[in-house]
Amino acid sequence: MIVFGKPFLVGLCTGNITYVTVELYRTYNIYHNTNVWVPDPEEVWVYTQLQKDYRPGDQQLTLLLSDGRVQYPVAPPAALPPLRNPDILEGENDLTALSFLHEPAVLHNLRVRFLHYNSIYTYCGIVLVALNPYEELPIYGEEVIDVYSGQDMADMDPHIFSLAEDAYRTMIRSEKNQSIIISGESGSGKTVSAKFTMRYFAVVGGAAQQTSVEEKVLASNPIMEAIGNAKTIRNDNSSRFGKYIEIGFGSKGDIIGANMRTYLLEKSRVVFQAPKERNYHIFYQLCASRELPEMRALKLSSAENFRYTSQGKDINIPGTDDVMELENTRNALTILGVQPDQQMELFRILAAVLHLGNVNIQASGRGGDRSYINGDDGFLVVFSKLMGVEGSQMAHWLCHQRLAVGGEMLVKPMSGQQANDARDALAKHIYGQLFTWIVQRLNSALRAQREQPKTFIGVLDIYGFETFDRNSFEQFCINYANEKLQQQFNRHVFQLEQEEYVREELPWNRIEFSDNQPCITLIEGSLGLLDLLDEECRVPKGSDENWARKLYDQHLNNSHNFRKPRMSNSAFIILHFADMVQYECVGFLDKNRDTVFEEPINIMRASQSDLVAELFQQQSAGGSISASSVPNGGVRSGKRAHREHKLTVGFQFRQSLQLLMDTLNSTTPHYVRCIKPNDLKKSFMFDPKRAVQQLRACGVLETVRISAAGYPSRWTYEEFFGRYRVLLRGYSAQDDLRVLCQNTIPALILDPDQYCFGKTKVFFRAGQVAVLEKLRAERLRAAGVLIQSWVRGWMQRRWYQQLRRSTLTLQRYTRGALARRLAWTLRYTRAALIIQKTFRMVMVRQLFISIREATITIQAFARGMQARHAYRVLVAERAAVRLQAWVRCCLTRRWFRRVRAAVVLLQCCVRRKAARRELRRLRAEARSVEKYRELNKGMEVKLMQLQLRADQQVRNEESASLREALRAERESNSSEQEQLRSALHKLQKQLQEQSHTAPTVTAKQEEERRRAEERAAQEIHQLSQVCEFTTPPQQHALLSLNHSLRQQSQAQAGAAVQAELEEERRRYQGLLREFTRLEQRYDNLRDMSMLPTAEVGICCCRREKKWDVRTEVALSLDPGMAARLLFLCVRQADFSRDHTRARGLCVAVVTAFKTTLKVNILYTIMFIFCPVPAILESETIPGLSGAVVKLVGSRKRAGSDPRPAGSTEAASMAAVLKELGALHSALERQGLPLTLMEQIFRQLAHLLAASTLNSLLLRKDMCCCNRGLQIRYNVSLLEEWLRSRGVWSGGAAASLEPLIQAAQLLQMSKKTEADGQAIVQTCNAMSSQQIVKILTQYTPQSDLEERVTLNFIRITQGLLKGCSDGHPPQLLLDVRRVFPVTFPYLPPLPVSAEQLDIPESLKISFLRRV
Repeated sequence: MIVFGKPFLVGLCTGNITYVTVELYRTYNIYHNTNVWVPDPEEVWVYTQLQKDYRPGDQQLTLLLSDGRVQYPVAPPAALPPLRNPDILEGENDLTALSFLHEPAVLHNLRVRFLHYNSIYTYCGIVLVALNPYEELPIYGEEVIDVYSGQDMADMDPHIFSLAEDAYRTMIRSEKNQSIIISGESGSGKTVSAKFTMRYFAVVGGAAQQTSVEEKVLASNPIMEAIGNAKTIRNDNSSRFGKYIEIGFGSKGDIIGANMRTYLLEKSRVVFQAPKERNYHIFYQLCASRELPEMRALKLSSAENFRYTSQGKDINIPGTDDVMELENTRNALTILGVQPDQQMELFRILAAVLHLGNVNIQASGRGGDRSYINGDDGFLVVFSKLMGVEGSQMAHWLCHQRLAVGGEMLVKPMSGQQANDARDALAKHIYGQLFTWIVQRLNSALRAQREQPKTFIGVLDIYGFETFDRNSFEQFCINYANEKLQQQFNRHVFQLEQEEYVREELPWNRIEFSDNQPCITLIEGSLGLLDLLDEECRVPKGSDENWARKLYDQHLNNSHNFRKPRMSNSAFIILHFADMVQYECVGFLDKNRDTVFEEPINIMRASQSDLVAELFQQQSAGGSISASSVPNGGVRSGKRAHREHKLTVGFQFRQSLQLLMDTLNSTTPHYVRCIKPNDLKKSFMFDPKRAVQQLRACGVLETVRISAAGYPSRWTYEEFFGRYRVLLRGYSAQDDLRVLCQNTIPALILDPDQYCFGKTKVFFRAGQVAVLEKLRAERLRAAGVLIQSWVRGWMQRRWYQQLRRSTLTLQRYTRGALARRLAWTLRYTRAALIIQKTFRMVMVRQLFISIREATITIQAFARGMQARHAYRVLVAERAAVRLQAWVRCCLTRRWFRRVRAAVVLLQCCVRRKAARRELRRLRAEARSVEKYRELNKGMEVKLMQLQLRADQQVRNEESASLREALRAERESNSSEQEQLRSALHKLQKQLQEQSHTAPTVTAKQEEERRRAEERAAQEIHQLSQVCEFTTPPQQHALLSLNHSLRQQSQAQAGAAVQAELEEERRRYQGLLREFTRLEQRYDNLRDMSMLPTAEVGICCCRREKKWDVRTEVALSLDPGMAARLLFLCVRQADFSRDHTRARGLCVAVVTAFKTTLKVNILYTIMFIFCPVPAILESETIPGLSGAVVKLVGSRKRAGSDPRPAGSTEAASMAAVLKELGALHSALERQGLPLTLMEQIFRQLAHLLAASTLNSLLLRKDMCCCNRGLQIRYNVSLLEEWLRSRGVWSGGAAASLEPLIQAAQLLQMSKKTEADGQAIVQTCNAMSSQQIVKILTQYTPQSDLEERVTLNFIRITQGLLKGCSDGHPPQLLLDVRRVFPVTFPYLPPLPVSAEQLDIPESLKISFLRRV
């Protein structure tokens, strides 16, 4: 048996926890099986059940834990264990909405939301609690931004975008500056939250015309992460400085500029890193990119080889590519206007810092009181080259210092340790100056150019409360800043509570809250810690020990927040609001001075590098505090050390912190508290010890305590009526809900101090909602018992009646069965006789048939055998005859071949003999020459005669054909010339007649026509001359060709004449084409001159001008009126032949189209329709219930800055359908084709379904059964409207299908595996992420429903993985998706310009009819 003692309970319950008193136990009737919270060493708090009723005066409670019963002490009564909230409040979006407000309830609610629902955001009043999931979540895309944009903070699930939207809308509405304060431990996700906040403002507050301001604001993040973030033990990307970014907005709510302030850069990290930590990211990025061509001049090597980057022994971050990160940094610098050459100067300075850390300083002299640097030190040479300074001078002054003694300047050598410290101080100073310069360049690039910002939203990303094993000056400043922020937070929360009570006209008493002003006074007050520290820094021989003694003497017995450790004289303890922290005094003075000797600085000022000289031109010791960042330390000069005091780091930080507090106090703050769920950086792992420690430190529990001190539970009268109307008696639909609640609640809660009535809300103290829940459960149970009794009686009566009817039916059927059995027996006997007779007959007949068939078969076989034997005999005889015939034939053919061969041989011998005789005769004749000559002479004569005859015939034929071709060509040329002359004469005559009959025109038109006629006359004259000079050359060429035909040979003359004819033909065809072109041009000029007298008129636009048309006027216009006007304007511009004017008009028309579509359509759909609240929240379902109030979901959170009443009207489906009807009527009025209308309403249906489904997925209060029923009803109204208009079949059905299936999913059973299979089969249009999200978000709205178990969700996930649905793995639908549009071809309407009637309502007087 385990017994918890009082000391353990008190030790775990620090942090202002509100305990349940004895009165609450009595009110709530703490009986057996009541759940309570008790402390636990591992889980901090665990819930258990009472095993015995509690009675006032009991000293112990009997509890049941997993390891057995426990006796829990309850003396004194104030130590009673906290009660657990009802199950209906488990996973509540807002912690202040819990019935019992205390630490275990807060911790349990955060754990449930984080582990069961995977929700990392939770409201706690005005604070947004964000748990780091250590995992990339798909909840930050543009589709999520679209869902949260324009939505009330109370309507949506907790999200960083919801807080940003609330700040943005509050700024637009009240025109007051806003601030978002993000704090938390290192590794809790502050930087990521600030980044997503800025991204939201960049998207929502984007300018109407795309500018680079938003891009520059987002580009500042990778730069600041590179130079200001580093890997620590707790976080791989920890911000080692604080920053406050003011994003300026113009009068239209668009971003026009930004400004950044930085606080307390951790410069010591440049020269020292703890184990498993890294220096700033930029150093490792440069080392990783050393192989790039432009980086080789930096002489870098691996980060392991540099002292400033290898002390942590861990130079890599898993999952991070330093080369790619440097590329992102360089791109961001380019976006912000830093040129590549200047970027290389930055990188040279950073590389020089690394080389400076490797400079070897050697000790010398007696006892090592001197030091020196070798002149050939490679790292010093590279450092001097990169910085553009003298290496010898730098080597000298790194080992020496200048002192002023008695008016004389002395140079004193430094020891090796002093020289190393001076080198590290120079490195820190260089990096600090470079950091300041980069911030100034960022502010210069982000500064508003067009106009001054009207309002701004500040995003403060600052370090949270820190406590380590060894705490130094940095932790002291960080915790001091958190003390100031906590004080501002407490006062703001108290002020909001007070404003809520005043707004609701409630009597209120002052709420006591823990004020940390004594701790702040201890730090910054007169003779406080900072004053004593600065005073000790001004003392010539000040030390940390002296400062510690002063602290003990001044504050040890005078301040309750200051203590001295027992075992140390160089440390002190401060009781902060979050925890007790012990600080070590060692190093405080050096870090507060942050000095660097003047001589190295003077060397830097004389650098050949412009950037290095610019960094050190102004001393960082004096002057006012920079608006962008705090100057870092001072420069120690031996010459002026006794005449002026330098500003210390503590003093500068105090001034900058005061400036920050003044800024925050002048704005409306919004708070984000980031929580680190575990120290192992594992995704979705919750360590309750670490979580509760941070909750106590960040002020969340203080918010809970302040809320619990007043009336934490606040319900509007409508919400209270919707939830607890079962407790109200005698109400009607006409009753005022406020009066009804005022008359009923006193009977439910007897103590009037436990509730209060406001103007719009009813307020309850802690625990009273649980009392009402208990009463409601009892009332429902009593009603259930009554209903069960009536149902059971009805069921018994019904069962008796069914039993009586069944008995009579059974008797009737039994008697009928007996009668049917007798009849069946008689029929069976008669049938048996008939069967016997028939069977016997069949048997005998079968025997006879078998015998007959056997006899016939035997006969058939015998006859077949005889026939086959006779057939074989006949076949044998015939074969013998055929063999005899073939043998005789073969012998005869053989004899014939022998006789024929003998005859052929004989003939060959005879013919050979005759041929030989003829050969001898021919040889004898060939030897005679005279005979050959006679034969040859006769042949030559015959050949010459034949040749002469052929040549004469050819010459005659070719000469005749050529003469005929020349004659035909002359005739065609002369006829075509006559036609051309007549056509020219006719055209000139028509032109003269038209010039006489033309009406009076303007001088400009007359001048243009005259010039056109002159040009046409000149061209016609040239053409006439060409035609006249064409004939003589042709005749001369023909004569010369004819003469040459007579003189030359017939073959050469034919080829030449043919070539000349072809050349002449080509010239003539070219002249014809030129004449045709001139004639067409003349016709065009004539048409231009006749424009004023044409039958069809056009509208002449004297000047281009844009005009706006009201909706009523546009709807009253004739279909296509605007298109015709634009077409006529474009046509007139084209006729004027002014290409610039025509192009400008077309561009202006297209731009106006785009602007109109972007402004009117988007704003009409997104803001006028308001489809999401209409589909999710509006209307009641007729016939479902008798109540006239609409279905009430889960209660919304109590916003700290509610929107004014009447600012937005309640959207309804009737309003949405009315707007859709107006749009449909307008489209029909303009004669839009049905196919285009179907595509338009398909796009609208997708927008409605996607927006509604996205909002449903991000609203836990809407994921319930009755809301699914409501959504399905509203969608059915939309479906009916689309069908009635005939636009349902164009794709609108598929667009609405995901929303319909989501509504069905909310109504389906969710218990067994069969239910999971039904869900998977039904919701085939939804992605697996959407299904799991709805199941996770499902929240029962009554005691009759049950939550969806984690086991069922896992089963459904397994089923979804098994079936590939083909949907993309996304949670939200793309609202900006645009479907492709197909335009059908439609012939233009036959309407001329004369029929165009321009109404005066358009007010386009700049158009006139000509």
